[in-house]
Amino acid sequence: MIALPNIEVHSQIYLSANSVVYRGVSKSDNTPIVLKVLKQDYPTPGELTRYKQEYEITRSLNVEGVIKVYSIQEYQRTLVMLLEDFGGESLAKLRSELAAFNLMPLADFLRLAIQITEILGNIHSSNRSVRSFHKQNSQITA
Repeated sequence: MIALPNIEVHSQIYLSANSVVYRGVSKSDNTPIVLKVLKQDYPTPGELTRYKQEYEITRSLNVEGVIKVYSIQEYQRTLVMLLEDFGGESLAKLRSELAAFNLMPLADFLRLAIQITEILGNIHSSNRSVRSFHKQNSQITA
């Protein structure tokens, strides 16, 4: 796990080839936060640029349903993004939990599909495009 001043990191919630995502809390005001860290100890200049662009694009979005980004900061030889934590879980986790028991009821599935489609449409309306949509990166609340 990582250690940042004024942040208590609780758990790792996601791991990909490029990043690690943690859940924590700000010690100064008890605000729940998500920390997204570039995985490599020595990211290339291109990777750092892409990550900063991701931060700027996400920060510029004021779309309901899109997570808010608070800041980006250096951490050792990489970058960490501090994001809103609204207590959601990834679609991938929901899917794996449902597969263990039963399928999602059709009405719930359709409600969720409509919400996702509306959010993606609102992002597109703000002249941004979604190049990739991953169930691991998409959080929902029950």
